[in-house]
Amino acid sequence: MLTTVLAIACGATVANLYYAQPLLDLISRDLHVGQGTATLVVTLTQVGYAVGLVFVLPLGDLIENRKLVTRVLFGTSIALVAAAAAPAFVVFAAVSVLVGLTSVVAQILVPFAAHLAPEADRGKVVGKVMSGLLIGILLARSASSLVAGWLGWRAIYVVSAVLMLLLVALLRRMLPERQPEHTAGYGSLLASVGHLVRTEPVLRARALCQGTMFAAFTAYWTAVAFELVGEHGLSQPQIALFALVGAGGAAAAPVGGWLSDRGHGRSGSGIMLGLATVGALVAGLGHHSVVLLALGGVLLDLAVNSHQVMSQAEIYALQPSARARINTVYMGTVFVSGALSSAVTGVLHGAYGWTGVCWFAAATPLVGLVVWSLRLRPSMVAPARG
Repeated sequence: MLTTVLAIACGATVANLYYAQPLLDLISRDLHVGQGTATLVVTLTQVGYAVGLVFVLPLGDLIENRKLVTRVLFGTSIALVAAAAAPAFVVFAAVSVLVGLTSVVAQILVPFAAHLAPEADRGKVVGKVMSGLLIGILLARSASSLVAGWLGWRAIYVVSAVLMLLLVALLRRMLPERQPEHTAGYGSLLASVGHLVRTEPVLRARALCQGTMFAAFTAYWTAVAFELVGEHGLSQPQIALFALVGAGGAAAAPVGGWLSDRGHGRSGSGIMLGLATVGALVAGLGHHSVVLLALGGVLLDLAVNSHQVMSQAEIYALQPSARARINTVYMGTVFVSGALSSAVTGVLHGAYGWTGVCWFAAATPLVGLVVWSLRLRPSMVAPARG
């Protein structure tokens, strides 16, 4: 039951990062900015999330976790209300940074779940929680499109603010207390993050590989709404239905955990990096075919999601007492990659259209595949420590 609650909380929280993606056309028209400028909302939200990963997430190894989670979630609800009420694009963009920063709660809960799980089932438990998180990412686009079609694009932020307050009450009631072992101050905690980067080569490699995957994922989902509206003439409710195609990829998360628990996480990672490139190339053929556009999205989401679970199951075994800080390094790298990707996507889409975006999305996992071949092939890396 607790694993299910954690999965729901992760999904609902991380969804805040993605509500804007299918609404960029509406936001650009309502707030009187160009489409390229509107994509900055995605970039700034992810920048805020990356800042939260660096400066808030490590507190999961210092502050009692239930208290930390509920307080940060309350801050998320305030930021969402401010986003809904933003009178101009510059205000909405600034508040988007705060939405991203406070939504880091999702990444506090994932290592929390790893702490609660028996070692033999850690991959399975992390996979289930990640399924909730990934479904939240994928359904966020559908939810925001549907709500925008009925009530306008601002309404989804009000709905989510109320949901965050409900989660505060639920998590305060259901989460067990967990006091971390780290007793030094905040400065020492942040310094130790740098030490992890220097001393854990598997962590560095896993973070870089997933960063290249997330760059492809972000490029696809940042630009696809423009493609669906401009080339295929879809309405907001139709875009909501399209966004559901990626939900099948979330089903790969428990499979990734199952493979990790049986020692196949590293070989599976190489396969998924290749599959992500294939998915992006297929999507590139969807300029005149919604079916190919959707198929490419399914393949890309499946690859990104399963690779994520395989990576997290491995890195959480490196230093159990430092899982929040390990997640800081890992997810910080991932979301900086996503923020850079969304910025590049806006430029590429303006200059080269959907085809240029898809070539970029196909290229980034190939960089990850090079890192995997040099650092993560099973025959080249010693097993992770327990």
